[in-house]
Amino acid sequence: MFSKLAKVASAAFAVALGAVLLGTGAGASQAQPGPPVLGGGSGIVIDDMFECTLTTVGHDGGGRLVGLTAGHCGDAGSRVAAEVDRGYGEIGRFVYSNAELDYAVIEFTPGRIVPVNRIGNVTITGLGGPAQFPTIVCKEGRTTGNTCGVSWGDVFQTQMETWSQMCVVEGDSGAPVVVGSTLVGMVNAYLAVACFGPEVGTNMDSIINDINARGGTGAGYRPI
Repeated sequence: MFSKLAKVASAAFAVALGAVLLGTGAGASQAQPGPPVLGGGSGIVIDDMFECTLTTVGHDGGGRLVGLTAGHCGDAGSRVAAEVDRGYGEIGRFVYSNAELDYAVIEFTPGRIVPVNRIGNVTITGLGGPAQFPTIVCKEGRTTGNTCGVSWGDVFQTQMETWSQMCVVEGDSGAPVVVGSTLVGMVNAYLAVACFGPEVGTNMDSIINDINARGGTGAGYRPI
């Protein structure tokens, strides 16, 4: 039996069955001149309550500047601010959130962010398929930063998820999971014990296929 856990502000509460969801965590904000610089691994604040991690930033087929994060971090219409400069205000909104695959699409307001392909120790240059055992994968999260570990692959043959032995805790939800500079998934949850239990994340190819099949904002996504 697994248990889901999410945090709202500073209070933790249990939610249904599953793995441990990583919705918010501790972090400092540092204001900077001009629009905030954001990319995969940046901290974001949703509706002034939830702290999560941006998976990636890029353009869709319609030329819109969009990003991805975990679906449990917000719903369509949820407001997004940059954790690095909360006082800068709203930088975009959730346009779609998929509960089954646990991903969400954010559309950024033109001119409100400076998009980059490198945050911390993770650079994203392209998209790829799920990592198989014993590939080493890494992630960049707003709470625990850069951590790496072995991929266990699709343990339950879901065709959607990959498990890996990486340290993740609350607030790392949405963190990009990479092999080298190839984005292969996002962080969604951990099993049992933070940083010790396996991380569970949705494969990027499953996310991109779903976005493209749905059409609209996000379809045809390509990273910066």
